[in-house]
Amino acid sequence: MPDRPALPIELTSSGVVAIARGRTTEHVAAAVEHLVAAGINCVELTLTMPGAVATMASLVENLGPTACIGAGTVLTAAQARECIDAGARFLVAPSVVPEVVAVAREANVPCLPGALTPSEIVAAWQSGAAAVKLFPASLGGPGYLRDVRAPLPDIGLIPTGGVGIDDIGGYFAAGAIAVGLGNPLFGSVLDDGDLDALGVRARRLIAAISSARASR
Repeated sequence: MPDRPALPIELTSSGVVAIARGRTTEHVAAAVEHLVAAGINCVELTLTMPGAVATMASLVENLGPTACIGAGTVLTAAQARECIDAGARFLVAPSVVPEVVAVAREANVPCLPGALTPSEIVAAWQSGAAAVKLFPASLGGPGYLRDVRAPLPDIGLIPTGGVGIDDIGGYFAAGAIAVGLGNPLFGSVLDDGDLDALGVRARRLIAAISSARASR
Protein backbone atom coordinates (compact mmCIF):
# COMPACT_ATOMS: atom_id res chain seq x y z
CA MET A 1 0.00 0.00 0.00
CA PRO A 2 1.30 3.52 -0.78
CA ASP A 3 1.97 6.08 1.92
CA ARG A 4 -0.97 8.40 2.34
CA PRO A 5 -1.11 11.89 3.87
CA ALA A 6 -3.10 12.17 7.08
CA LEU A 7 -6.54 13.70 7.05
CA PRO A 8 -6.76 17.30 8.30
CA ILE A 9 -7.46 17.44 12.02
CA GLU A 10 -10.22 19.97 11.28
CA LEU A 11 -12.06 17.31 9.25
CA THR A 12 -11.77 14.52 11.78
CA SER A 13 -12.58 16.73 14.77
CA SER A 14 -15.59 18.46 13.22
CA GLY A 15 -16.91 15.39 11.39
CA VAL A 16 -18.05 17.39 8.38
CA VAL A 17 -16.83 18.81 5.09
CA ALA A 18 -18.96 21.82 4.11
CA ILE A 19 -19.17 21.86 0.31
CA ALA A 20 -19.56 25.27 -1.35
CA ARG A 21 -20.91 24.86 -4.86
CA GLY A 22 -22.61 27.94 -6.26
CA ARG A 23 -23.21 29.62 -9.59
CA THR A 24 -20.79 32.39 -8.61
CA THR A 25 -18.35 33.06 -5.77
CA GLU A 26 -19.97 36.40 -4.86
CA HIS A 27 -21.17 35.25 -1.42
CA VAL A 28 -18.74 32.39 -0.83
CA ALA A 29 -16.21 34.23 1.34
CA ALA A 30 -18.86 35.66 3.67
CA ALA A 31 -20.61 32.29 3.94
CA VAL A 32 -17.40 30.41 4.71
CA GLU A 33 -16.32 32.97 7.30
CA HIS A 34 -19.76 32.66 8.92
CA LEU A 35 -19.45 28.88 9.07
CA VAL A 36 -15.97 29.04 10.56
CA ALA A 37 -17.19 31.44 13.24
CA ALA A 38 -20.01 28.97 14.01
CA GLY A 39 -17.55 26.11 14.44
CA ILE A 40 -17.58 24.43 11.00
CA ASN A 41 -14.01 24.94 9.88
CA CYS A 42 -13.43 22.36 7.11
CA VAL A 43 -14.74 23.73 3.81
CA GLU A 44 -14.45 22.51 0.23
CA LEU A 45 -14.71 24.98 -2.66
CA THR A 46 -15.63 23.23 -5.88
CA LEU A 47 -13.89 24.15 -9.10
CA THR A 48 -17.26 24.26 -10.87
CA MET A 49 -17.54 27.83 -9.57
CA PRO A 50 -15.91 30.50 -11.72
CA GLY A 51 -13.09 32.09 -9.76
CA ALA A 52 -12.97 29.29 -7.18
CA VAL A 53 -9.18 29.14 -6.99
CA ALA A 54 -8.79 32.88 -6.43
CA THR A 55 -11.47 32.78 -3.73
CA MET A 56 -9.72 29.81 -2.16
CA ALA A 57 -6.41 31.65 -2.01
CA SER A 58 -8.08 34.69 -0.47
CA LEU A 59 -9.82 32.61 2.22
CA VAL A 60 -6.60 30.77 3.05
CA GLU A 61 -4.81 34.08 3.51
CA ASN A 62 -7.60 35.75 5.48
CA LEU A 63 -8.60 32.84 7.73
CA GLY A 64 -5.17 31.35 8.29
CA PRO A 65 -5.05 28.45 10.75
CA THR A 66 -8.63 28.96 11.91
CA ALA A 67 -9.95 27.07 8.86
CA CYS A 68 -9.08 24.17 6.60
CA ILE A 69 -9.91 25.15 3.03
CA GLY A 70 -9.86 22.47 0.33
CA ALA A 71 -10.72 22.11 -3.33
CA GLY A 72 -13.44 19.96 -4.86
CA THR A 73 -14.19 18.58 -8.31
CA VAL A 74 -10.45 18.37 -9.01
CA LEU A 75 -10.18 16.33 -12.20
CA THR A 76 -6.68 16.94 -13.60
CA ALA A 77 -3.10 17.10 -12.37
CA ALA A 78 -2.91 20.73 -13.49
CA GLN A 79 -5.95 21.63 -11.41
CA ALA A 80 -4.50 19.77 -8.45
CA ARG A 81 -1.24 21.72 -8.63
CA GLU A 82 -3.06 25.04 -9.04
CA CYS A 83 -5.21 24.38 -5.97
CA ILE A 84 -2.26 23.26 -3.87
CA ASP A 85 -0.36 26.40 -4.91
CA ALA A 86 -3.40 28.42 -3.79
CA GLY A 87 -3.18 26.83 -0.33
CA ALA A 88 -5.71 24.00 -0.54
CA ARG A 89 -5.28 21.70 2.47
CA PHE A 90 -7.09 18.79 0.80
CA LEU A 91 -8.37 17.78 -2.65
CA VAL A 92 -11.66 16.08 -3.52
CA ALA A 93 -12.82 14.47 -6.76
CA PRO A 94 -16.13 12.88 -7.76
CA SER A 95 -14.28 9.79 -9.00
CA VAL A 96 -10.91 8.06 -8.81
CA VAL A 97 -8.44 10.17 -10.82
CA PRO A 98 -5.00 8.60 -10.26
CA GLU A 99 -3.07 11.65 -11.49
CA VAL A 100 -4.84 13.88 -8.98
CA VAL A 101 -4.09 11.49 -6.12
CA ALA A 102 -0.46 11.26 -7.27
CA VAL A 103 0.01 15.04 -7.30
CA ALA A 104 -1.60 15.32 -3.88
CA ARG A 105 0.59 12.58 -2.40
CA GLU A 106 3.72 14.19 -3.81
CA ALA A 107 2.77 17.45 -2.08
CA ASN A 108 1.74 15.61 1.11
CA VAL A 109 -1.83 16.87 0.69
CA PRO A 110 -4.66 14.45 1.49
CA CYS A 111 -6.91 13.49 -1.40
CA LEU A 112 -10.49 12.21 -1.11
CA PRO A 113 -11.54 10.56 -4.39
CA GLY A 114 -15.17 9.70 -4.95
CA ALA A 115 -16.24 6.07 -5.27
CA LEU A 116 -19.40 4.03 -4.90
CA THR A 117 -18.81 0.34 -5.52
CA PRO A 118 -16.44 -1.85 -3.49
CA SER A 119 -14.12 -2.11 -6.51
CA GLU A 120 -13.97 1.67 -6.86
CA ILE A 121 -13.45 2.15 -3.13
CA VAL A 122 -10.55 -0.30 -3.04
CA ALA A 123 -9.01 1.28 -6.17
CA ALA A 124 -9.21 4.71 -4.54
CA TRP A 125 -7.60 3.45 -1.36
CA GLN A 126 -4.83 1.59 -3.18
CA SER A 127 -4.02 4.73 -5.16
CA GLY A 128 -3.12 6.51 -1.92
CA ALA A 129 -6.34 8.25 -0.91
CA ALA A 130 -6.41 9.60 2.63
CA ALA A 131 -10.08 8.58 2.81
CA VAL A 132 -12.77 7.85 0.24
CA LYS A 133 -15.79 10.01 -0.52
CA LEU A 134 -18.74 7.61 -0.80
CA PHE A 135 -20.60 9.26 -3.66
CA PRO A 136 -23.46 9.62 -4.26
CA ALA A 137 -24.28 8.31 -0.80
CA SER A 138 -28.02 8.80 -1.23
CA LEU A 139 -28.19 5.87 -3.67
CA GLY A 140 -27.72 3.38 -0.85
CA GLY A 141 -28.04 5.38 2.33
CA PRO A 142 -26.61 4.34 5.71
CA GLY A 143 -27.48 0.69 5.08
CA TYR A 144 -25.22 0.55 2.05
CA LEU A 145 -22.39 2.25 3.96
CA ARG A 146 -22.70 -0.37 6.69
CA ASP A 147 -22.65 -3.21 4.17
CA VAL A 148 -19.58 -1.83 2.38
CA ARG A 149 -17.67 -1.25 5.60
CA ALA A 150 -18.15 -4.84 6.74
CA PRO A 151 -15.46 -6.24 4.38
CA LEU A 152 -13.51 -2.94 4.23
CA PRO A 153 -13.36 -1.74 7.85
CA ASP A 154 -9.97 -0.03 7.54
CA ILE A 155 -10.97 2.36 4.75
CA GLY A 156 -12.30 5.68 6.01
CA LEU A 157 -15.53 6.59 4.22
CA ILE A 158 -17.12 10.04 4.00
CA PRO A 159 -20.67 9.80 2.62
CA THR A 160 -21.46 12.75 0.37
CA GLY A 161 -24.24 13.55 -2.08
CA GLY A 162 -27.84 13.76 -0.91
CA VAL A 163 -26.88 13.64 2.78
CA GLY A 164 -29.24 15.79 4.81
CA ILE A 165 -28.82 17.06 8.36
CA ASP A 166 -31.50 14.65 9.59
CA ASP A 167 -29.62 11.73 8.00
CA ILE A 168 -26.40 12.26 9.92
CA GLY A 169 -27.21 9.99 12.85
CA GLY A 170 -27.73 7.03 10.55
CA TYR A 171 -24.49 7.58 8.66
CA PHE A 172 -22.36 7.91 11.78
CA ALA A 173 -24.02 4.85 13.30
CA ALA A 174 -23.09 2.98 10.10
CA GLY A 175 -19.43 3.92 10.51
CA ALA A 176 -18.85 7.18 8.62
CA ILE A 177 -15.73 9.05 9.75
CA ALA A 178 -17.32 12.31 8.59
CA VAL A 179 -20.02 13.51 6.20
CA GLY A 180 -20.00 15.91 3.28
CA LEU A 181 -22.85 18.42 3.02
CA GLY A 182 -23.46 20.96 0.30
CA ASN A 183 -26.92 22.36 -0.37
CA PRO A 184 -28.52 20.98 2.84
CA LEU A 185 -26.10 23.21 4.74
CA PHE A 186 -25.55 26.18 2.43
CA GLY A 187 -29.12 26.39 1.17
CA SER A 188 -29.59 29.57 -0.85
CA VAL A 189 -26.84 31.59 0.83
CA LEU A 190 -24.48 31.37 -2.14
CA ASP A 191 -27.20 33.04 -4.25
CA ASP A 192 -28.80 35.48 -1.82
CA GLY A 193 -26.24 35.92 0.97
CA ASP A 194 -28.73 35.02 3.76
CA LEU A 195 -26.24 34.43 6.57
CA ASP A 196 -28.89 34.23 9.31
CA ALA A 197 -30.48 31.14 7.78
CA LEU A 198 -27.03 29.63 7.24
CA GLY A 199 -26.26 30.10 10.92
CA VAL A 200 -29.43 28.26 11.92
CA ARG A 201 -28.52 25.29 9.71
CA ALA A 202 -24.94 25.31 10.97
CA ARG A 203 -26.10 25.06 14.57
CA ARG A 204 -28.46 22.22 13.67
CA LEU A 205 -25.64 20.41 11.90
CA ILE A 206 -23.21 20.77 14.80
CA ALA A 207 -25.85 19.52 17.25
CA ALA A 208 -26.69 16.56 14.96
CA ILE A 209 -23.03 15.49 14.70
CA SER A 210 -22.51 15.83 18.44
CA SER A 211 -25.59 13.71 19.13
CA ALA A 212 -24.60 11.11 16.53
CA ARG A 213 -21.11 10.73 17.97
CA ALA A 214 -22.42 10.50 21.54
CA SER A 215 -24.75 7.68 20.49
CA ARG A 216 -22.05 5.48 18.93
